[in-house]
Amino acid sequence: MTFKTPSLLTSALTLTLLGSGFSSAQTVTVTDIIAKLDATQKSAKDLSFRLSGSGSFDGSAQKIDLSVQSIPASSLARVVFAAPDALADNIVVVNKTEVRNYLYLTNQITVTSTAKAAGQAGVTGLDFSQISNFSALLKNYDVRLISTTGAAGSRVYGLEGVPKSAGTNDGKARVYVTEAGWRPTRLQLLDSAGKVMADLNVSNYKINSGVSATRLTTLPKDAEIIRQ
Repeated sequence: MTFKTPSLLTSALTLTLLGSGFSSAQTVTVTDIIAKLDATQKSAKDLSFRLSGSGSFDGSAQKIDLSVQSIPASSLARVVFAAPDALADNIVVVNKTEVRNYLYLTNQITVTSTAKAAGQAGVTGLDFSQISNFSALLKNYDVRLISTTGAAGSRVYGLEGVPKSAGTNDGKARVYVTEAGWRPTRLQLLDSAGKVMADLNVSNYKINSGVSATRLTTLPKDAEIIRQ
């Protein structure tokens, strides 16, 4: 079962790793949002959030539910899947050099370089190798502001990203960011025809909650290691 979607969702995920004030009295541009989010991410000690919603796999809708924890300064992230069923209890651990994917059903850990993993988004379309490097990922995409809704102090901005180079992927991603805390509230993936392939909500957003590197990198000690 494959689900090919733009890896800009990782940009969207990275947005969830951020939060800071910004004057709502001034006009906010895409450049403003990206710069502030990036600066805030770099200053955060640790971040965590949940992504949940639905996605279309092989023509059928399925539930998506996963939790993410990250230490941005170390480019370290941990993702734990609750759904879809095919990925339930799987764990992905990413650092600067490699991606470790724990497969619950087989008790195996596949180890892949971040460079190789970047081109293998997998069933969810998420490029976890870039999950804590927002500015680097966005260099490959054109991002524009497509909507602004709500009153001052609670406005929600819609960002849309498309790949700069033809053939990078066949779709685009949308991220909806609230100025109340400056974090995303909703993520969408669209195919080349504009059809929504995944619609995810961001919840349980926390910053500086004391997440440790040891906690993020812990995987079952008895699992078989497979290097790819």
